[in-house]
Amino acid sequence: MKVYRYQDANQFYDRVKDYLLRDEALHNRLLVLCHSLIHNPEAFEEKPLLATVEVEGDIVAVAIRTRLRNLLLSKIQDFGAIEAIAQNLHLTENSLAEVNAPNAEAKAFAETWRSLTSQSYEIKMALRAFQLKQVEKISQATGELRQATESDTLTESLRERELLIDWFEAFVVEALGIAATNTERAVERHLQRGTAYLWEDETPVSMACHVGITPNGAAISVVYTPPEHRRKGYASSCVAALSQILLSRGHKYCFLFTDLANPTSNHIYQAIGYQSVGDLYDCSFL
Repeated sequence: MKVYRYQDANQFYDRVKDYLLRDEALHNRLLVLCHSLIHNPEAFEEKPLLATVEVEGDIVAVAIRTRLRNLLLSKIQDFGAIEAIAQNLHLTENSLAEVNAPNAEAKAFAETWRSLTSQSYEIKMALRAFQLKQVEKISQATGELRQATESDTLTESLRERELLIDWFEAFVVEALGIAATNTERAVERHLQRGTAYLWEDETPVSMACHVGITPNGAAISVVYTPPEHRRKGYASSCVAALSQILLSRGHKYCFLFTDLANPTSNHIYQAIGYQSVGDLYDCSFL
């Protein structure tokens, strides 16, 4: 069993693509990261650590460590790879912030890392990965979806930009329980790429973003509705409409993650047509 590190994102992607595509929905974060590294390298202040674990030429695990010291792991075929990855990372990393992986892999790595570094951990969030092939008909809320773009006037552009920044910050605090950072930069990227969408009922009332692509799918995240506009069906209609747009562009699937502690989001996405494909943990190291 051997760990291989890659410096070139294209070479890494060519090596891991087939392995990751066996469970494309569950691995969509890893695949989206690969796509971004290849096509938008300017978005990364430093390249993530890219690694595979192989046995006799066959991949048994894939790992990406981002600049924020967050580790993402694929499904693992041989759990001996957990020890190999942890030992290899320990050569260059004094600590990690968190690991995101399917449940068994996340817990096994967190235990192994604790034994190596004495970093304790906690399960920060239990996630469920969903995949959609076809949007189911739902009762649509009043209003319509529109792309968040630079408006015709400077005043309108600034107002929409500030609204998105506020909502991005609120989403991060509510969904992740941490203070938001770099939200202005994230909003600017979405505005430039046309990947932020608003459900508008006279005024904007909900938001969803297209956050990346995989070979066969498109990922949706940053779904947020301010408290005063909730329980009116806006988020359901927003995600359903955006999902249909992405499918209409030729993507076979749409992907998203939900927090299992939030039964509302899990229910509304299933009503739209999203089906569960697996569970993951975000484990934070303390």
